Amino acid sequence: MLTRTGPGHSAGGTASLARSCTPTRSGSRSPDEAAALELGEEDASFAAEAEQLGRRRAELEEQLQQLLVPRDSNDAKDIILEVKAGEGGEESALFAGDLLRMYLRYAERQGWKTEILDATVTGLGGYKDVTVAVKSGGRGSAGTGAWARLKYEGGVHRVQRVPVTESQGRIHTSAAGVLVMLEADPVEVTIDPNDLRVDVFRSSGPGGQSVNTTDSAVRITHLPTGIVVSCQNEKSQLQNKEQALRILRARLLAQAQEEADAQAAAERRSQVRTVDRSQRIRTYNFPENRISDHRVGYKAYNLHQVIDGDLDAVISALITADRAEKMAGPDAA
Repeated sequence: MLTRTGPGHSAGGTASLARSCTPTRSGSRSPDEAAALELGEEDASFAAEAEQLGRRRAELEEQLQQLLVPRDSNDAKDIILEVKAGEGGEESALFAGDLLRMYLRYAERQGWKTEILDATVTGLGGYKDVTVAVKSGGRGSAGTGAWARLKYEGGVHRVQRVPVTESQGRIHTSAAGVLVMLEADPVEVTIDPNDLRVDVFRSSGPGGQSVNTTDSAVRITHLPTGIVVSCQNEKSQLQNKEQALRILRARLLAQAQEEADAQAAAERRSQVRTVDRSQRIRTYNFPENRISDHRVGYKAYNLHQVIDGDLDAVISALITADRAEKMAGPDAA
């Protein structure tokens, strides 16, 4: 499976569209189309009408199929996206920064708002890890919200290029991991304050006047699950605590969804948390200007545009494959 989907789906408009289609087996001709083809052997105008009816039939069948696919009830929701450097040292951290900028630019193209909740910056300007909230702000419909478009990005992303740290011009391979989670509202995930251990510490890394001088950084441990979240981006301890709680709620919601999927014996989509190059979902090959998504066999030679935020083509390929998989049914997986 490409992604985890909710149980709800919208069949609105299915009945009216079905009435527009002549009840025939998918791929077969309607009586009107068959008659027009027969008459077209004697009159060219009927042949043109038959061709038009055939195109219309194909369009209606495609629309009907799309309406019959179960919809993910979370598609219009906002997300929290994490990027973590993996194998490859400083080059991996630089690549994690490239992925972050790619998603920020994509969000900008969609008219979404983004907010960096926490980040650990390396010496060359890369990211050891970074967490960003992506909000469609009501702009996204059920098919164009942040979750609908970015839920397929979870996994290991591999890069092949000559690092800036390479003096011999050799191509290196490194990887970074991406995790995509729904942003949970407080009403969706209730956290008992007694289940939390909150530690404060001095921020590390580059920063402003308050960073490195006060105990403003916050680390929250959720005792029942062992989930640990740290935040140090903001100047005040209170702000960092609130950001950490946002991330914690999202992680708890993701964990609850995974457990529910397992209990229902559903095929659970794996968002790789250990950044192992062998488990890659996508490769970014800079010398060839090539991007490849290994889940659906997608390949294109416009990597520079993609890394600049032009992700629509690859995301559309993943959505199309996911839709086809759902139409084929669970036994075809």
